[in-house]
Amino acid sequence: MATAASVPADTPGIHEENVPQYVYLDPALILRDEQNAREHDTEPDQELIASVKEIGVQDAISVRPLPDGTYGAFKGWRRVQAQQIANAAAEEDGRPVRRIKAYVRDDLVGRDGWTRFLSLVENKHREGMSERDILRSQELSLIDMSDIERRQAARALGVGRNAATHAKAAQRLDDAALRRAAAGGMDLEQTAQLAEVESITGAERRLLAALRRDQEEGQGGRGHWDQELALLRAEHDYVAERKKVLAKLEQEEIPVLRAASWGERDPSKPLSQLTTGLGNLLTEENHRRCPGHSARLDEENRPVWHCARPDEHGHKVRPQPKKPRTQEDEQRAEERRKVIACNRAWKAAIGPRRAFVTRLVRMKALPDAARVFAQDVLFTVPCFYSSWTDKHDFETVACFLGVKQPQNADPAKTAAQLPKTRVASALFAHVAAACEYDIREPRTWSNLTEQQARYLLLLEELGQSDNGSYRLSEVESQAVASHRPAVA
Repeated sequence: MATAASVPADTPGIHEENVPQYVYLDPALILRDEQNAREHDTEPDQELIASVKEIGVQDAISVRPLPDGTYGAFKGWRRVQAQQIANAAAEEDGRPVRRIKAYVRDDLVGRDGWTRFLSLVENKHREGMSERDILRSQELSLIDMSDIERRQAARALGVGRNAATHAKAAQRLDDAALRRAAAGGMDLEQTAQLAEVESITGAERRLLAALRRDQEEGQGGRGHWDQELALLRAEHDYVAERKKVLAKLEQEEIPVLRAASWGERDPSKPLSQLTTGLGNLLTEENHRRCPGHSARLDEENRPVWHCARPDEHGHKVRPQPKKPRTQEDEQRAEERRKVIACNRAWKAAIGPRRAFVTRLVRMKALPDAARVFAQDVLFTVPCFYSSWTDKHDFETVACFLGVKQPQNADPAKTAAQLPKTRVASALFAHVAAACEYDIREPRTWSNLTEQQARYLLLLEELGQSDNGSYRLSEVESQAVASHRPAVA
């Protein structure tokens, strides 16, 4: 019958009061614990098996008792398997079998989350544990913990309080992408953000390049990463919106025309260029019954109604003077493409900028430059500020201040509850909200005023001072370029 012999633990350097003693267990009594963090590459290799056959398992494993009298190994399962194989060979040869040295953790019975966490700590630094196993174990262990244990575990792992959520999201990446993300220096949150936008072509390359720029500047911030991520999220939303519009057209059984191949004649024409046989204008409404009724999406994901074969369905082409396409036409088309790209980038930059303002407002002490800027606006009351205050729009201010349910926030109640030490921060939040409203339009980049540029350049300066935690986006930098000397 298998027995367990208790031996005092010889663990110099460990100072905990309740260090568990190790015992010698029959390997046949040991199973893989369900909370063992390693889920891939769990078999012992031949080198390990050969070593164990010769000298046995030297380092103690860690197990916890199971209800049926067996033990679950959450540390050292590969060593257990190697000893089981070695014992089977010894029995065949008539040689004595070996027991295995183990720490029996009675205190972990019923504590699945902490057990998996301890297994993760053990395996994470061992060669061969996959990034996927690490992520899955972080997710499962942190979910199944008390708040106190979760905080302690997060500090030990060097991750944030949302680590379980990030770990779950990051697992959407394939194994190769996970390895590249780890090799490139992405942390858990950044890996999850990559998974969020990975469907965009070149997303991984672009984010890794932004991460390298942040690393090369050596300030510890992630300003370049945040701006690139914002652009990718905007592209992701654009693609998602396009799919939504296409799905609606499909549901309505309206064909979507594909782009003509090179050298292929495109017989379709937009309805704006067509008339009925009597010369009346064609619209989406009066053309719906036509067998050629179809659509293409423009650059803003709006359907442009077409007839697939107007010559077969009795339509006439509206007479229009034909002009050869000139270089000026090409320039106008290029300018339009640039405007669309800049408009989209300006909207994408709102997220990182407002996140940084929120960070400033919630600091223990508001930076002096922000305080001076807010005081100047309050004393001079420029037009953009007075126009905004007339609108009584408090929601953005409440968001900056961290008020719960900002859309329903009561300004008077918020002001009454504001501590003296937070007054300067609240004033800056108020002024920043007005500035944000002033630059809300996508075309603001094309004609930035000096006051608008001053706000953006202030944030740029504060971001640099805050270890590079915020950078202006490319379109913002382009917009303020002509104002730098004047503001300086």
